[in-house]
Amino acid sequence: MHKHHPKNERIKRQYFIWLQETEGLSQSSIDQKAAAISLFEASTNYKDFAAFHIEQARNFKRQQTDAINEATGKPLAKATIKPRFAALKAFLSWLAGQPGYRSKIKHSDSEYFNISANDARIAMAKREKLVPDLSQVHQMIDRMQAQTPFQKRARAIVAFTLITAARDDAIASLSLKHVDLQNRFVMMDARQVRTKFRKTFKTTFYQVGGKAEVIVREWVEFLRTEFAFDEDDPLFPSTLIGLDQNGNFTPIGFKREHWKNADAIRSIFKEAFAEEGMPYFNPHSVRSTIARLGERVCNTPEAAKAWSKNMGHENTITTFNSYGDVSPQRQSEIILSLGVENRGKQNHSAIAELEALLIRMKAQDFTT
Repeated sequence: MHKHHPKNERIKRQYFIWLQETEGLSQSSIDQKAAAISLFEASTNYKDFAAFHIEQARNFKRQQTDAINEATGKPLAKATIKPRFAALKAFLSWLAGQPGYRSKIKHSDSEYFNISANDARIAMAKREKLVPDLSQVHQMIDRMQAQTPFQKRARAIVAFTLITAARDDAIASLSLKHVDLQNRFVMMDARQVRTKFRKTFKTTFYQVGGKAEVIVREWVEFLRTEFAFDEDDPLFPSTLIGLDQNGNFTPIGFKREHWKNADAIRSIFKEAFAEEGMPYFNPHSVRSTIARLGERVCNTPEAAKAWSKNMGHENTITTFNSYGDVSPQRQSEIILSLGVENRGKQNHSAIAELEALLIRMKAQDFTT
């Protein structure tokens, strides 16, 4: 049985080029769409796309609905299925306008890849995020060892993530020149830093208390004095592997190279929390920690806007809707504090939460 169709491969290549050049999609985003198209091809036994029939779409939807996630042994999540169908819908709509396919595929055929309204709501439903409290991050930083260069690097990474709320892939690509310690900010220059959507923006250090900022300063000084790193060298260099006295491969120092991805940073977080007996909080969860802090300390629409832009968001609502959601536990605390029995009492925590809600509503008028 053929595992590909030459004609399909040619038209897919054209489509991927079109996505890159006209939609500006990254290679990783294109790869995700390509994977969905390949799944559909396999379900048709690699028939020519020009032979598309709506029954193929219906059959594929049934297969996906009945499919089992090999890792969990459970049916595929709606949140997994939805983007696959969306990718196929977009591809078929594009295909219907291409020479050699126009007479065989109608734009309306792509609608057969829609999912039901109920499934769409399930796929888009918000789940409670595992987010560390600010005190938990401080506790972990305070207890992290810093005797070896690798331990110093690990502690500095966690501290830097806390005071900047930067994404892990951006952190992995930062150089010393991007950090201005005197003026307390990081320049997320998309020409060299792997920022989301390749946006350039400035992040001033968040005032989170504790030792985080001091640790970052000590780390930068350590790189400059002990390793003679200059402005173009990485802020968090990758590990140099060599042979120990027993002939085994082991970390022996740092390379003047950036990490190619954020895998090492995620591993550092995982190990750090595990050593403290805490559940694993990934680096990205710290962005939610900072967003929730912003809900409590931003007392004007202007402050909320500044907090949001500092995280790289142009839209304030993005920050507080995506990262600053009230946890179920906190929601219960607030509701219980607002009962009749507490009427007339000064509950500053509840008032702060209500004010934060008003800030988010007012901030809509200040977004771009």
